Amino acid sequence: MATEFQQDTENSYRLMEALVKNCPALPEPGALIEGTVIGRGKMALYVDLAPFGTGIIFGREYLNARDVIKKTNPGDKITAKIVEAEGEDGYIELSLKEAKQAQFWAIAEEAIKNKTLFELYVKDANKGGLILEWQGVDGFIPASQLKSEHYPRIEDGDKEKIVDELRKLIGEKISVVMIGADPKENKLIFSEKDTDAKSREEMVSHYRVGDVVDGEITGAVDFGVFVKVEEGLEGLVHISEMDWALVEDPRKMFTIGEKVKVKVIDVKEGKISLSIKALKPNPWVDAAEKYKKGDTVKGVVIRFNKYGALVSIEEGVAGLVHISEFGSEEKLREKLSLGKSANFRINIFEPKDQKLTLSFIEFAAPV
Repeated sequence: MATEFQQDTENSYRLMEALVKNCPALPEPGALIEGTVIGRGKMALYVDLAPFGTGIIFGREYLNARDVIKKTNPGDKITAKIVEAEGEDGYIELSLKEAKQAQFWAIAEEAIKNKTLFELYVKDANKGGLILEWQGVDGFIPASQLKSEHYPRIEDGDKEKIVDELRKLIGEKISVVMIGADPKENKLIFSEKDTDAKSREEMVSHYRVGDVVDGEITGAVDFGVFVKVEEGLEGLVHISEMDWALVEDPRKMFTIGEKVKVKVIDVKEGKISLSIKALKPNPWVDAAEKYKKGDTVKGVVIRFNKYGALVSIEEGVAGLVHISEFGSEEKLREKLSLGKSANFRINIFEPKDQKLTLSFIEFAAPV
């Protein structure tokens, strides 16, 4: 009898051990869990969380989610967030509001990963960009992430004018992808540029370095001008590629809508870089036949900088007179005046590399 009793006890123990071993572990607080609504009490909603037990949404969590709870009935499936795994009276305490927030940011992260395309209305604008709304949360598109046709190209860079241009887009629906989501700051960042990245890359793939194409000036900024080479595709002509001569302000050299010919000088990562000066005769080629090291030449001061004075000896050919020759900027400006000509000696002349340095000659025979 004792032996049979011991054997039954051992079998029962093994069975319980197997059940415990095979029973899934209760998720930790903060985890999302799905269950079935089984009833409602005063300020409480009960949820079957088999095989873990019964969950409860009560107190503040009930009040926070009362609008959702009103629409739930026994048998409905809901997803909640575990607040306390072993709460009062053995219930698993749950939060519907926090679950909704967690799901929101999880969906946002998935949208970023998959580059999901959204059609959203522009809600407002400020000097930095546009404000949109996605699932009740405000999102932001920095101006740098706008397509070329929506980018505010204001010639004088006036911030108020930029805001006025951006506000013209309020109420319009635009295609965007999400590129950033910050739950702590409750921020969403969108981009309009990435929506047509594939089509833009396909357009760019048709161009080769050396191609000469017709274009239209669509905007001017401090560092150059934007040129549309076909619908939906723009390239940048950097200020250094606008002309062989010194360009002080790109906005003064071209006007919006002006037709130009450009040369493709780089194709990379879905972008093309363009040049206007590459289609003009290179003045350094002619200069190579006219000048050599040691020559005395007449030049015009076209700019001062921290290294000295930039002097042009003819259109598009300029070199530096270093400040060290004068000892100070004040003395340099005493001897040389902007826009005035003077005599200089060529110290270094390497036309292939477009390199020229000069020395000021205070007293010299006319050249």
